Amino acid sequence: MPTVQANGIDIYYEVQGEGEPLVLIPYLAADQACYAFQVAEYAKHFTCFTVDLRGAGLSGKPEGAYTTELLADDIAAFMQAADVERAHVAGLSLGAATGMWLAAKYPARVKSLSLHSAWPRSDLFLQVVVEQWRIMAQALGSVTDMVIKGIFPWCYTPELYASRPEYIDSLADFVRGRPMPPVDAFLRQSEAVLTHDAQDVLGMIEAPTLITFGRHDAVTSTRFAEPLTEGIGGSEVTVFEGCAHAPIYENVEEFNGRTLEFLARHSG
Repeated sequence: MPTVQANGIDIYYEVQGEGEPLVLIPYLAADQACYAFQVAEYAKHFTCFTVDLRGAGLSGKPEGAYTTELLADDIAAFMQAADVERAHVAGLSLGAATGMWLAAKYPARVKSLSLHSAWPRSDLFLQVVVEQWRIMAQALGSVTDMVIKGIFPWCYTPELYASRPEYIDSLADFVRGRPMPPVDAFLRQSEAVLTHDAQDVLGMIEAPTLITFGRHDAVTSTRFAEPLTEGIGGSEVTVFEGCAHAPIYENVEEFNGRTLEFLARHSG
């Protein structure tokens, strides 16, 4: 299993494809396989580095305070250890929050930046939702069950539940088959979501930036579009209709096509 020592922890990653490097940063509680539906297409054009964040997957889960800035430091150290000098960087939700810190602090490392279901600073609504997940994880004693029962309904539209219940079941089975974090590690990682605040460093991002939202996302809704575009010069916004927090699963074909078009424009 490919693992590197970076920023004081073991970081697990996988590599697929050929071409310019593309680093894919997971969302809350997820391991690197969360991008399985994207890597299949992305790897036709890019060398995809999928990484387990601190606190999740097969990476280290040390005690202490986790912040999105610390997670970005981890990714920068990972890139150095894996000999990835400069890469396209993409992340969803917590991955996006990590990505914006990475691009702000380490601009020479980031060739392009894709921020999916992103937010610049955690507001009260987002914090209340994440606190519910934390309470549920502790009550159930299982991050896996919490994700399926608590996070899924925020990620997918009611229409998807109604029209394709078997697809929801397959996504739940996928989660059950992955190395999910213990509750204490989830609490540390989710603290990084609660405290995320990159508003004041957005202006330091130099990379061409794509910002995407699901039209029906309530957690990281388009309420965050204006502060992100105002903060990140020259950024562009794409909205996926008929999707909630996870267009990467709800409309795979459109998500892959539109994100690959952005990546292609900024390659070479």
